[in-house]
Amino acid sequence: MERHDFIFNSVQWLGEGKIQLNMVDEDLDFYTRWDLTPINSSGKIIGEQEIQIKGLSEVMHNQFVFSEIAAGKFVVELENQALGKVIGHGLIDENVIAWEFRLKDIGFEGYEFYEKQEDGSYQMRAEYATSDQLRTTIQGKVWVKTAQTKAKKTKKQKSDEKS
Repeated sequence: MERHDFIFNSVQWLGEGKIQLNMVDEDLDFYTRWDLTPINSSGKIIGEQEIQIKGLSEVMHNQFVFSEIAAGKFVVELENQALGKVIGHGLIDENVIAWEFRLKDIGFEGYEFYEKQEDGSYQMRAEYATSDQLRTTIQGKVWVKTAQTKAKKTKKQKSDEKS
């Protein structure tokens, strides 16, 4: 199995990108943060994800559990307020980490695809759909939070405050 920093490195990851909802004409900017634990004695990695859509005050929270990690595959559990708990399957190769959910009984399916870049960041894309024809498409990037990332954000915040 190939090792990736994303998911397997228990540091904080930040991200940003665009969300397209089929019921809205414009792309929405989003920001995300992942907090990941080291693999525990049960062979599980716990991930907490926050997603903030620009212009909305509510922050979405997702909890992920990655388990049964072996031979280029894994099981992923996603839990949030909207879905409850769903279980899917993932694949890992030298450049990609991806997972999908196909739950016909609740009319939900989707995938997330993270492709490793030369700088250690990951380009991501995702798509989720429900039986009532709601479709969400996501494109973005995640990277390890560093002291430099924090300094850039602080400078940007100060600049925004002056505007």
